[in-house]
Amino acid sequence: MHPFLQQLLQGQAVEWKTLGEVANLNRGRVMSKTYLADNIGEYPVYSSQTANNGEIGKINTFDFEGEFITWTTDGANAGTVFYRNEKFSITNVCGLITLKYDYLTYKFLFYWLSIQAKKHVYSGMGNPKLMSNQMEKIQIPIPPLSVQSQIVQILDTFTELTEQLTAELSMRQKQYHYYRDLLLSEHELAKVGFEWKRLGEVAKIKHGKDWKKLAIGDIPVYGSGGIMGYVDTFSYDKPSVLIPRKGSITNLFYVETPFWNVDTIYYTQIDTSQILPKFLYYFIKTIDLMQLDTGSGRPSLTQAILNKIQIPIPPLSIQSQIVQILDTFDALTQSISDGLPKEIQLRQKQYEYYRELLLGFPMI
Repeated sequence: MHPFLQQLLQGQAVEWKTLGEVANLNRGRVMSKTYLADNIGEYPVYSSQTANNGEIGKINTFDFEGEFITWTTDGANAGTVFYRNEKFSITNVCGLITLKYDYLTYKFLFYWLSIQAKKHVYSGMGNPKLMSNQMEKIQIPIPPLSVQSQIVQILDTFTELTEQLTAELSMRQKQYHYYRDLLLSEHELAKVGFEWKRLGEVAKIKHGKDWKKLAIGDIPVYGSGGIMGYVDTFSYDKPSVLIPRKGSITNLFYVETPFWNVDTIYYTQIDTSQILPKFLYYFIKTIDLMQLDTGSGRPSLTQAILNKIQIPIPPLSIQSQIVQILDTFDALTQSISDGLPKEIQLRQKQYEYYRELLLGFPMI
């Protein structure tokens, strides 16, 4: 046992019980997409996913109110636990833990299970599961309530800091997208004057070529996923917007230096007497290219579809001003986007370290 944990306990005993001894374990009910759509409201419904805190929708009624712990029973995220303190409902692939006694707190149990639950997942037949009959066997340490409270307070501090950093990153990205879309909106551009032209009128969309027989060099090779390697020759050496043809079709690239592109991504020969390459890049970024998808399976874009995209063309001087503003926003957002994820990762590791330390009770 770590000295810090010994100091918290001050010689007080830690009792062990199974989860089944201290809590009731239940599951939710089946809710179809139709049911969710027909009963939209304010109360969250939680299921087996982990994105969006496990929420799959909101309905106008609730099955549970107050403190609980839920866990994912089936699928790739089986064994993921969540602390709840609200009005909510759960589906049949979500488990619910209700404590029987007041000598154990929900938040302390949540932190303990966030370490232990995944260890009990059964992955037989290719479908991971953590059902109630396995969950109830997990051993739970029960230190005095005062110790539980101190441990929870420390771990809450770490989780709150991580959540604040994550929220900051999300806010900065949304802020950038808002101003980019505003500056390039028809309403704002109308103030300075512009005309609509099709993409095919201001740029030629060109196919990529195979690169496997080219010699290794220092010129980047682009595919729909980004840089794939480096070769000794280029397919184009002027500023260009690269638009994926297949696969990750929303993954645009702006390139100013010589490059080679393969057949999964187009490059553009841009008429710079009409439009600045960087302005074109920023504008296409405002378009939902998935709406132009022509693929029945793998997403894809055709030259014919892309050529028809309507592009606003303000005077070049105005384009230049917009590009400067967006470059500034982009640099700031990129700086934050580079720094914050690293800080979030550091704080997460710090949290996990102290969680393991504070919950390192030796089983007697």
